[in-house]
Amino acid sequence: MKIRLGYEITYYHPQPTPMLAVLSIHFSRAAQLIIPDYLVTNPQVPVTQYRDGFGNWCSRLVAPAGQLTLTTDALVMDSAMPDPVVPNAVQHDVADLPPECLQFLLGSRYCETDKLMAVAWDNFGGTPLGWDRVQAICDYAHNQITFGYQYARNNRTAWEGHEERLGVCRDFAHLAVTLCRCMNIPARYCTGYLGDIGVPRDPAPMDFSAWFEAYIGGAWYTFDARHNTPRIGRVLIARGRDAADIAITTHFGPSTLNSFRVWTDEVIE
Repeated sequence: MKIRLGYEITYYHPQPTPMLAVLSIHFSRAAQLIIPDYLVTNPQVPVTQYRDGFGNWCSRLVAPAGQLTLTTDALVMDSAMPDPVVPNAVQHDVADLPPECLQFLLGSRYCETDKLMAVAWDNFGGTPLGWDRVQAICDYAHNQITFGYQYARNNRTAWEGHEERLGVCRDFAHLAVTLCRCMNIPARYCTGYLGDIGVPRDPAPMDFSAWFEAYIGGAWYTFDARHNTPRIGRVLIARGRDAADIAITTHFGPSTLNSFRVWTDEVIE
């Protein structure tokens, strides 16, 4: 299956402003790119790239004063298979975890493990270890939060999402990530493209999506607390401890978002 995907994002800056953008498809999908997702700027400005500490491709530029539009339009090959389900994936003792997993057990900017520790153990202390425990956490987060674009708030933490019971996909992911970490399951936050492929089309405007990965059974597996069902056509952009690590853009000065459009569509041939 081929998926056409991309974005068009326009900002206004009152003065020249250094920027970082985490918008490139993750290197793990590079071999499936038929048309690369080159970052195009209008007006044209120099763009350099680097790999951050989590392995994500990041772009660095200086936005000129005035309006700046970032775009890409790519084509990627996809397996057309839904997210894998592995019920026998086991939970590892902390002492047996690979060192690179340990940072994903700790609290972070949006994932306050200290505030949600009691909630986690009260609700999941008696659940089976491994896949079933992660799925129970997904079920809980899915039922705890009501989704709505009007509920978006870029500084809502996992604890606040739990208490307010409102949010968008990042809030579902932050809550599930935090609860997994409280239960000694490494969990990392993910962002990327997820179109309405294999499901009824959502009439709401397309956006980037957030989900998470849990380390069980010796591998990282995808879970999605918002949709809470395996999906087709998920294309990863970046992974981190939470949304603070992989904001799509970071502006080192004042900025205003003027327009935002994302597309992810199956190519019917």
